[in-house]
Amino acid sequence: MLRRLYDWTIRMSNHPRALWVLAAVSFVESSVFPIPPDVLMIPMILARPSRAWLIALVALVSSVLGGLLGYAIGALAYEQIGAPILAALGKADAMAEFNSRFNDFGFWAVLTAGVTPFPYKVITIMSGWTGMPLATFVATSILARGLRFFLVAALLWKFGLPIRDFIERRLGLVTVLFVALLFGGFYLVRHL
Repeated sequence: MLRRLYDWTIRMSNHPRALWVLAAVSFVESSVFPIPPDVLMIPMILARPSRAWLIALVALVSSVLGGLLGYAIGALAYEQIGAPILAALGKADAMAEFNSRFNDFGFWAVLTAGVTPFPYKVITIMSGWTGMPLATFVATSILARGLRFFLVAALLWKFGLPIRDFIERRLGLVTVLFVALLFGGFYLVRHL
Protein backbone atom coordinates (compact mmCIF):
# COMPACT_ATOMS: atom_id res chain seq x y z
CA MET A 1 0.00 0.00 0.00
CA LEU A 2 2.82 2.41 0.87
CA ARG A 3 4.40 1.83 -2.55
CA ARG A 4 1.11 2.67 -4.28
CA LEU A 5 0.86 5.92 -2.30
CA TYR A 6 4.45 6.77 -3.22
CA ASP A 7 3.83 6.04 -6.93
CA TRP A 8 0.62 8.11 -6.87
CA THR A 9 2.51 11.00 -5.25
CA ILE A 10 5.21 10.88 -7.94
CA ARG A 11 2.60 10.82 -10.73
CA MET A 12 0.93 13.88 -9.23
CA SER A 13 4.15 15.90 -9.57
CA ASN A 14 3.42 16.11 -13.31
CA HIS A 15 -0.26 16.97 -12.89
CA PRO A 16 -1.39 20.39 -14.20
CA ARG A 17 -2.52 21.24 -10.70
CA ALA A 18 0.62 19.93 -9.03
CA LEU A 19 0.85 22.93 -6.66
CA TRP A 20 -2.62 22.11 -5.30
CA VAL A 21 -1.65 18.46 -4.95
CA LEU A 22 1.53 19.53 -3.15
CA ALA A 23 -0.54 21.72 -0.82
CA ALA A 24 -2.86 18.81 -0.04
CA VAL A 25 -0.03 16.31 0.50
CA SER A 26 1.89 18.79 2.68
CA PHE A 27 -1.23 19.46 4.74
CA VAL A 28 -2.18 15.83 5.40
CA GLU A 29 1.44 14.68 5.86
CA SER A 30 1.65 16.88 8.94
CA SER A 31 -1.01 14.86 10.71
CA VAL A 32 -1.78 11.53 9.00
CA PHE A 33 -0.26 10.91 5.53
CA PRO A 34 2.89 8.73 5.42
CA ILE A 35 4.59 10.23 2.31
CA PRO A 36 6.60 13.46 2.81
CA PRO A 37 6.01 16.42 0.47
CA ASP A 38 9.65 16.27 -0.65
CA VAL A 39 8.64 13.39 -2.95
CA LEU A 40 6.49 15.86 -4.89
CA MET A 41 8.74 18.88 -4.48
CA ILE A 42 11.84 17.29 -6.00
CA PRO A 43 10.41 16.45 -9.44
CA MET A 44 8.36 19.67 -9.49
CA ILE A 45 11.44 21.82 -8.89
CA LEU A 46 13.59 19.84 -11.31
CA ALA A 47 10.92 20.33 -13.99
CA ARG A 48 10.59 24.09 -13.32
CA PRO A 49 13.51 25.50 -11.30
CA SER A 50 12.16 29.04 -11.67
CA ARG A 51 9.25 28.02 -9.40
CA ALA A 52 11.47 26.54 -6.64
CA TRP A 53 10.67 29.27 -4.09
CA LEU A 54 6.93 29.18 -4.79
CA ILE A 55 6.91 25.39 -4.44
CA ALA A 56 8.78 25.61 -1.11
CA LEU A 57 6.40 28.31 0.12
CA VAL A 58 3.31 26.25 -0.77
CA ALA A 59 4.80 23.25 1.05
CA LEU A 60 5.66 25.40 4.08
CA VAL A 61 2.27 27.08 4.46
CA SER A 62 0.32 23.88 3.86
CA SER A 63 2.54 21.87 6.21
CA VAL A 64 2.17 24.36 9.07
CA LEU A 65 -1.60 24.47 8.56
CA GLY A 66 -1.64 20.67 8.56
CA GLY A 67 0.47 20.77 11.71
CA LEU A 68 -2.31 22.77 13.33
CA LEU A 69 -4.70 19.94 12.43
CA GLY A 70 -2.27 17.46 14.04
CA TYR A 71 -2.08 19.70 17.10
CA ALA A 72 -5.90 19.77 17.29
CA ILE A 73 -6.07 15.99 16.92
CA GLY A 74 -3.65 15.61 19.83
CA ALA A 75 -5.47 18.15 21.97
CA LEU A 76 -8.97 16.86 21.25
CA ALA A 77 -8.33 13.13 21.16
CA TYR A 78 -6.32 13.21 24.37
CA GLU A 79 -8.96 15.12 26.32
CA GLN A 80 -11.82 12.93 25.13
CA ILE A 81 -10.18 9.51 24.97
CA GLY A 82 -6.61 9.38 26.29
CA ALA A 83 -6.92 11.06 29.69
CA PRO A 84 -9.83 8.92 31.00
CA ILE A 85 -8.10 5.72 29.91
CA LEU A 86 -4.80 6.73 31.54
CA ALA A 87 -6.57 7.83 34.72
CA ALA A 88 -8.39 4.48 34.88
CA LEU A 89 -5.04 2.72 34.55
CA GLY A 90 -3.47 4.87 37.27
CA LYS A 91 -1.07 6.55 34.81
CA ALA A 92 -2.32 10.14 35.04
CA ASP A 93 0.64 11.24 37.19
CA ALA A 94 3.16 9.66 34.80
CA MET A 95 1.53 11.47 31.88
CA ALA A 96 1.67 14.79 33.74
CA GLU A 97 5.41 14.29 34.22
CA PHE A 98 5.82 13.37 30.53
CA ASN A 99 3.84 16.50 29.52
CA SER A 100 6.16 18.67 31.59
CA ARG A 101 9.30 17.11 30.11
CA PHE A 102 8.03 17.25 26.53
CA ASN A 103 7.10 20.90 26.83
CA ASP A 104 10.48 21.71 28.42
CA PHE A 105 12.06 20.44 25.20
CA GLY A 106 9.08 21.20 22.96
CA PHE A 107 10.84 23.81 20.84
CA TRP A 108 13.65 21.36 20.10
CA ALA A 109 11.28 18.44 19.53
CA VAL A 110 9.27 20.39 16.96
CA LEU A 111 12.39 21.83 15.34
CA THR A 112 14.06 18.42 15.08
CA ALA A 113 10.98 16.68 13.71
CA GLY A 114 10.25 19.53 11.31
CA VAL A 115 13.70 19.40 9.73
CA THR A 116 14.72 15.74 9.98
CA PRO A 117 13.15 12.57 8.60
CA PHE A 118 11.48 11.94 11.99
CA PRO A 119 7.72 11.94 11.33
CA TYR A 120 6.56 15.50 11.89
CA LYS A 121 3.01 14.22 12.40
CA VAL A 122 4.05 12.50 15.65
CA ILE A 123 5.30 15.79 17.09
CA THR A 124 2.30 17.79 15.90
CA ILE A 125 -0.07 15.40 17.65
CA MET A 126 2.12 15.18 20.78
CA SER A 127 2.34 18.97 20.91
CA GLY A 128 -1.44 19.24 21.12
CA TRP A 129 -1.65 16.29 23.48
CA THR A 130 0.84 17.80 25.94
CA GLY A 131 -0.60 21.31 25.69
CA MET A 132 2.51 22.94 24.24
CA PRO A 133 1.86 26.67 23.87
CA LEU A 134 0.35 27.17 20.43
CA ALA A 135 2.55 30.18 19.64
CA THR A 136 5.70 28.14 20.34
CA PHE A 137 4.40 25.29 18.22
CA VAL A 138 3.51 27.54 15.26
CA ALA A 139 6.72 29.59 15.37
CA THR A 140 8.91 26.49 15.61
CA SER A 141 6.94 24.74 12.88
CA ILE A 142 7.42 27.71 10.55
CA LEU A 143 11.16 27.77 11.30
CA ALA A 144 11.68 24.02 10.97
CA ARG A 145 9.54 23.40 7.92
CA GLY A 146 10.86 26.56 6.27
CA LEU A 147 14.44 25.38 6.78
CA ARG A 148 13.65 21.98 5.36
CA PHE A 149 11.63 22.98 2.32
CA PHE A 150 13.69 26.02 1.36
CA LEU A 151 16.94 24.07 1.76
CA VAL A 152 15.63 21.40 -0.61
CA ALA A 153 14.44 24.11 -3.02
CA ALA A 154 17.77 25.97 -2.87
CA LEU A 155 19.82 22.83 -3.50
CA LEU A 156 17.67 21.79 -6.44
CA TRP A 157 17.54 25.31 -7.86
CA LYS A 158 21.32 25.68 -7.65
CA PHE A 159 22.52 22.17 -8.55
CA GLY A 160 19.56 20.57 -10.33
CA LEU A 161 19.46 16.88 -11.14
CA PRO A 162 22.92 15.95 -9.73
CA ILE A 163 21.80 16.89 -6.19
CA ARG A 164 18.62 14.77 -6.38
CA ASP A 165 20.35 11.58 -5.21
CA PHE A 166 21.93 13.43 -2.30
CA ILE A 167 18.60 14.88 -1.20
CA GLU A 168 16.69 11.62 -1.55
CA ARG A 169 19.32 9.47 0.15
CA ARG A 170 21.51 11.56 2.40
CA LEU A 171 19.87 14.86 3.34
CA GLY A 172 18.09 13.25 6.28
CA LEU A 173 21.36 11.91 7.68
CA VAL A 174 23.15 15.24 7.21
CA THR A 175 20.26 17.06 8.90
CA VAL A 176 20.22 14.62 11.82
CA LEU A 177 23.98 15.14 12.28
CA PHE A 178 23.52 18.92 12.12
CA VAL A 179 20.79 18.83 14.79
CA ALA A 180 22.94 16.52 16.97
CA LEU A 181 25.85 18.98 16.69
CA LEU A 182 23.50 21.86 17.49
CA PHE A 183 22.20 20.07 20.62
CA GLY A 184 25.76 19.15 21.59
CA GLY A 185 26.89 22.75 21.21
CA PHE A 186 24.07 24.06 23.40
CA TYR A 187 24.81 21.36 25.98
CA LEU A 188 28.51 22.28 26.09
CA VAL A 189 27.78 26.01 26.36
CA ARG A 190 25.28 25.40 29.15
CA HIS A 191 27.40 22.99 31.21
CA LEU A 192 30.95 24.29 30.73
